Amino acid sequence: MLFPSFIHSQKRNPQTHMKDPDMVWDFWALRPESLHQVCFLFSDRGIPDGHRHMNGYGSHTFKLVNCKNEAVYCKFHFKTDQGIRNLTVEEANRLAAEDPDYGIHDLYNAIANRNFPSWTFYIQVMTFQQAEKYPFNPFDLTKIWPHKDYPLIPVGKLVLDRNPANYFADVEQIAFDPSNMPPGVEPSPDKMLQGRLFSYPDTHRHRLGANYLQLPVNCPYKTRVANYQRDGPMCSTDNQGGAPNYYPNSFSAPECQPLVRESKFHVSADVSRYNSSDDDNVSQVRDFYTKVLSEEQRKRLIENIAGHMKGAQLFIQKRAVKNFSDVHPDFGSRIQVLLDKYNAEGHHKRNVKTYTQHPNL
Repeated sequence: MLFPSFIHSQKRNPQTHMKDPDMVWDFWALRPESLHQVCFLFSDRGIPDGHRHMNGYGSHTFKLVNCKNEAVYCKFHFKTDQGIRNLTVEEANRLAAEDPDYGIHDLYNAIANRNFPSWTFYIQVMTFQQAEKYPFNPFDLTKIWPHKDYPLIPVGKLVLDRNPANYFADVEQIAFDPSNMPPGVEPSPDKMLQGRLFSYPDTHRHRLGANYLQLPVNCPYKTRVANYQRDGPMCSTDNQGGAPNYYPNSFSAPECQPLVRESKFHVSADVSRYNSSDDDNVSQVRDFYTKVLSEEQRKRLIENIAGHMKGAQLFIQKRAVKNFSDVHPDFGSRIQVLLDKYNAEGHHKRNVKTYTQHPNL
């Protein structure tokens, strides 16, 4: 599970406490499965023109289960009804200096003026039988399900029609968590999702306290909770009074609801640890580069990647360029041309030692 290491690589250097291109590109270059997301990040869509003009994706594969206990795999998509709009690097740099709250006030003002932003909610559906026969792992977070094979099915709308009454209470204290699933939605075998089911509530307990689920923004809207979760610091309710705090019991205890039990599923494969680094990590990235992006968009993607990578050491640059060349020779060579220019100007980091030897090695 590389989720914690991925997060660490995007943070500050543990010795210098500076943003470090070495850390970012070292991790990405050593894990070529990151190519798809990296290309999306450094494309035009990596700098959306505020929150209203970007899509949202569930990314992970989930399960949908009906009242007959029949399950299918699914992916969630929120497509903006305002249309996709992006900023150039120059515009983003200007706004970062002049108006760093640009995205917040654009969204706040739109809602305040009753120009309510909305997103159409779609799902993709894959049966268990289709998943067994599909040419790649359908639970691989780094890949998409092609729309031609699994078309988007419209389900409904998400409309933002009210601004927070108090930013701290309504936003800072909110605890989004992929393990909070309504009945009928369940996790898939997606390994990254399985890790996040633990990681998110663990982080919330650290950030907001053991009883973060009692905060109004994290509670059911009009339902009184009845469970066996009691005590702990910052308890903000009556702690469910004198009701039994153990299960099972012979008194007034809430019972497990059969409707919300996890659905039955079949397991047939061997359980082991597998190295997925040699999977096909380039085909979908190649389609994105050659078929989705225009030439102007490819040019900006290459400029953005090279502009960010120029601060990394040369051996890391070389490894990363090799990965982009595996996607398409044109892709890697054009990045290398720009890096050669930047390196000649002295932008790359010299081979300085920014990490101390681990004390236990």
